[in-house]
Amino acid sequence: MAFLREKDIKDLKKRFESLNKPVRLINFTQEIECRHCRETRMLLQEVADISDKITIEVYDFQLDKKVADRFAIDKIPASVVMADEDVGIRFYGIPSGYEFASLLEAIEIVSSDKSPLKDDTLDKIKAIKKDVHIQVFVTPTCPYCPAAVVIGHALAHAGSKIRADMIEVTEFPHLANRYAVMGVPRVVINEDTIFEGAIPEPAYVDKIFEALSKSD
Repeated sequence: MAFLREKDIKDLKKRFESLNKPVRLINFTQEIECRHCRETRMLLQEVADISDKITIEVYDFQLDKKVADRFAIDKIPASVVMADEDVGIRFYGIPSGYEFASLLEAIEIVSSDKSPLKDDTLDKIKAIKKDVHIQVFVTPTCPYCPAAVVIGHALAHAGSKIRADMIEVTEFPHLANRYAVMGVPRVVINEDTIFEGAIPEPAYVDKIFEALSKSD
C-alpha cells in the first residue's frame, strides 16, 4: 500500500529541491511490528525515496537497544529527524494526516541553516542552560496540531537543551491517561507546565520559562 499519490510525489520532488544538508530519518520498530510501526516505516521510506538528500535508517527497538538508548527512545513507533547532528526532534506514532505537514517541516528545518523562529525567540532560547522536554499530543485529524508541533521542533532545533516530541495520542493511551489529554493539541513541558491549543510563538516561549522557573 502506497501512502503518497503520484501528484504528492511530484510536488514533494519540487519542494525537496531546496534542501541543503542531507537529512537522516531514523526509524525504530521491532521484529513483530507494533500497531502503526509498519505503516510508519513505509511512509518514511516513501519520503526518503523522493530525494537523494534524504536517507532512512531502520533499527529494532529491542535488538538495537544501544542505538535506541543513544537517542533516548522509550516507545515505538519512533522517528528521529536530523541532519549532521541530533537536535532533539522526535515523532512518536505515525506522522500521517495533518501531521505529515509537521514531518515535512521538520525535514526542511534540519536541512536548513535558517530557523523559522523570530530573532527575539532565538536570543531567549540560546540562553537556556537547563533541559527542556516538550511533548505535543496530537491526532492526525487535528488541523491545529501541526502549528504546535512545528514550533516545538523549531525550538529544539534552535536550543541545545530542548527536546520536542510529537506524540500521536491514540497510539499511546497510557500517556493520554497520564497527562489527562482530553483535547489536542495538548502541550506538556517538563511534566508540569501544560497548555492546550496552538498558541502564538511568544506565548509558547513564555511557557518554557514558566516550566524552568518551577525547577529553580
